[in-house]
Amino acid sequence: MEFKIKYFKDYVPFHVDDSHHPVELNPKQCPAVESEAAEVRRALAHPIGTPRLSEIVKPGEKVVIVASDVTRPAPSWVMVPCVVEELEKAGVKDEDITVVFGLGSHRKQTEEEKKRLVGEKIYSRIRCIDSDPEQCVHMGTCKNGTSVDIFKTVAEADRRILTGNVEYHYFAGYSGGMKAIMPGVSSHDAIQSNHKNMIRPGAYAGHLEGNPVREDIEEVYHFCPVDFIVNVALDDHKKIAFAAAGDRIQAHREACRFLDSIYKIKIDKPADVVIVSTGGYPKDINLYQAQKSIDNAKHAVKEGGIMVVSASCKEGYGSTVFGDWIQKYDTPDDRIKAIHEHFELGGHKSAALALVQKKCSIYLVTDMDDAMVTKANMTPFHDLQQAVDAALDKMGKDASVYVIPVGGSTLPMEE
Repeated sequence: MEFKIKYFKDYVPFHVDDSHHPVELNPKQCPAVESEAAEVRRALAHPIGTPRLSEIVKPGEKVVIVASDVTRPAPSWVMVPCVVEELEKAGVKDEDITVVFGLGSHRKQTEEEKKRLVGEKIYSRIRCIDSDPEQCVHMGTCKNGTSVDIFKTVAEADRRILTGNVEYHYFAGYSGGMKAIMPGVSSHDAIQSNHKNMIRPGAYAGHLEGNPVREDIEEVYHFCPVDFIVNVALDDHKKIAFAAAGDRIQAHREACRFLDSIYKIKIDKPADVVIVSTGGYPKDINLYQAQKSIDNAKHAVKEGGIMVVSASCKEGYGSTVFGDWIQKYDTPDDRIKAIHEHFELGGHKSAALALVQKKCSIYLVTDMDDAMVTKANMTPFHDLQQAVDAALDKMGKDASVYVIPVGGSTLPMEE
């Protein structure tokens, strides 16, 4: 059977003998919406679990809208203007509104980036600032010890509104919801404390109840209450396909259910060989980015199986800390042990990769230097067909095969 998957900016063909009964796992087609803004306005007009935002907020109250930074695909330039429209209906003045970009542990943004994120009209009317992990107010401590340290402007607001997109997150289950607060506008130490939970059972993509990372994130609400959220799910073109607004749990879960209806693919059982592409550029620009597709695809491969990953990684490891951890520690076990002993952002991705490598071998089809691939405990290839053939030879003539063309947004799960 013939297949084509993305590698950087091109499609690369390969074949798998029909005797392996290969199955391609693809997301469903997203339904079309009238327009992105119309979909957000629909959600705002029919909130889940709360009154309309215009009925919650009162004139004279200080209102903060938390929005994603430039590293996220959330279309804030659609969501934030719609939220401001609702606030206008409540009689809230522009000078009482602040848009705070939740940087988490990311770099500060330029003024041009802020303007692009919310659109020129909002940027010219309303104060738009980055969160600052050094300027936080201590508001409490979660039961597992995570300190609730929230950016001062957010902590001191009368009303807090969260915006964001919902996608699979490899240890928080999903993005969105209270994640805009933790880690979005939290201190560096608080983020590290929360992220340490990633190595505990239950912390994996598409999983919420019993997920220690997500439960920690949502406990923050009891110290830093949130009045309203607007979350969207995006299609493959990063356009809004669905919006949910209202209660921080109920609206978030509704957006998660929509995401699952499109991107969560049910499988009968894991396969011996899984061939996965990130979906190409820019998701395969480096190994740090490609790790998300690897983590999603791990659910489709059996214990002791092989994952063939098509990812150019022209920029190498893609993160200094991530690369340092790969260079410093020789084996997956070493990296997992190290993250237990001293959690470090960036290093956590090397530990996540190591957890996948404890389950299966990874054959990486890449532009990266062979020595870099080998040091990361993967087998390097520069030809996709050669990698596929090698995997099938290793797993035998009865090997089962899944092909995942868009690993970054496809989550295979057993029934």
